[in-house]
Formats: sequence, C-alpha cells, structure tokens
Amino acid sequence: MAELATSDDLAPARVHRTWIRGKWVLLAMLGIIAIAIGVLAFAYATREKDPKLPDLGSVPAFSLIDQEGLPFTEEALRGHPTVINFVFTRCDTICPVIAMKTQRLQDKTQDRKGAGIKILTISVDPEYDTPAKLTEFGSRYSANPARWRFLTGPKDQITSLITGPLMNTMDREGNLPSGGPNIVHSGYFLLVDANLVIRGVYDSNDIGKLDELERHARFLVRTGGDPFKFGGS
Repeated sequence: MAELATSDDLAPARVHRTWIRGKWVLLAMLGIIAIAIGVLAFAYATREKDPKLPDLGSVPAFSLIDQEGLPFTEEALRGHPTVINFVFTRCDTICPVIAMKTQRLQDKTQDRKGAGIKILTISVDPEYDTPAKLTEFGSRYSANPARWRFLTGPKDQITSLITGPLMNTMDREGNLPSGGPNIVHSGYFLLVDANLVIRGVYDSNDIGKLDELERHARFLVRTGGDPFKFGGS
C-alpha cells in the first residue's frame, strides 16, 4: 500500500508555488511601473512648451465706472490676467458676436484653474452706455460680475485709453440700420498680465486665436498672481 505524503514531503512544493506566485507578482509590478514611466515620459515629451509672450506696453492709470456704478481703476486688474475687449450696447453687428465669444471664454474657464482669468469689456459709446444699460447687456450673456466687468465713463477718458495704449479705434461712421451710431472698432481681444503689461492681441474672428488666448491666459494664471482679486478702485 502506498504511503501517504507527509507535511514534510509537501513543503518543497508549497515553497515552489509561493516562489512562482511571488515572481509573477513582481513581474506584474515591474510592468505597471514601466507603463507608468512610459506614460509620464510621453506626457513630458509631448507637453506644450511655455509660450513666450510679447511686451506690448502697459495699461496706464485710469478711473472709470463699472456696470454697478462703482469706481474702477487699473489697480483692479493687478494680480491676475485679464482679457479686454470692446463693444457698445446699440451695436447690432459685431458686438453681439464678440459678446457671445466672450461668454464662451467665460464658460470654458469656470474650472478652478481657469477662474483666475478675468474679463473686462469697455464701451466705445460711453455717452449712451450707462451702468444700467451695461448691466442689461451683460445679463443677456450671463456675465458673472465676479469675473466679467463692463466699463463706461467720460468719453474723453475712454477715447484716450482705447485709442492710445489699448490700440483700438472708436470712430463714428454714420448710423446703423437700427438708427444707432456706427462706431468702428475692432473685434480684437487683449491679454493683460498681473502686472498690467499687455501680453497679446487676438483676432476674435479666428477661433484658433481665441483658443490660443485661453491657453496663454491659463499660462499666466499658472505662473503667478492672485486669481481671486477683481473689481473696485
């Protein structure tokens, strides 16, 4: 009759099976580590390089009023990147398109990292565009006053600011079909950094340029500044 195997006889087999299992666990762990290293290496190799943004001058001192009728100076822009553009509420051509594209930028940057990007829209028809009219205009595009402000004020000060350091136009050329003034201005967006330096000009008619604007603004948020400060004098 065959003898039954004792525990001493089975011990080498158990040791061998344990060794085999340990070997496969180790190989699996090494495989996971290798994959992780490969993913990180690929991400590093393909990451977008930091942009080299130009210095296009600085936003000078100014004192205007926002859509709430409160004083608003250049100091409200300090500490975070700001996108600046230009509209007027009686415009029925380019301005609604600019506002819709601005709303899209606001909506795309609602995440924690994007929230540091602020938006400033300046009226090129300040004699007509009162704070109340700007508030109503902003409400059409769900403007969040914590991130998107509208400015008006004395025409001479607005004209000096817009046609000077902000590099735009606000010339009246007849009337619109609606009867309002036809005030010529560009659809360009400006990007201002936390130190009030203008770092880029972007054509809003070019969707690629608007995407580039968002990337550059996010870069400025990432590389410094206080993303929560906005508004007031």
